[in-house]
Amino acid sequence: MTNKHQFIQIYFTIDNREKAEEIANLLVETQLAACVQISGPIQSLYHWAGKIEKATEWKCTIKTAKELYQEVRALIKSKHSYEIPEIFSQEVAEVDPDYGKWLIKMLKRNLR
Repeated sequence: MTNKHQFIQIYFTIDNREKAEEIANLLVETQLAACVQISGPIQSLYHWAGKIEKATEWKCTIKTAKELYQEVRALIKSKHSYEIPEIFSQEVAEVDPDYGKWLIKMLKRNLR
């Protein structure tokens, strides 16, 4: 961990690449995320409305600080088309010190 900040990766999936890029751009522009990676397309299988669904989606991986989770989540939900979007986070156990300094610098305006 660098300084007092705990870093996390937040993941979400979405069915439209352009929408994934729009959300990613907003997160980076507002400095809620230092970096967003968009992977895909991927195939997802899941239960919905009593049946198994199959969808083509894009997975977005957000690099940020734990204290920004609620703001990141709110932004994703405000722009997402799903009734219940998949949004989850994972704490980062270790980070390269130089990368950690870069993360803090990119998130600086939003860190308290």
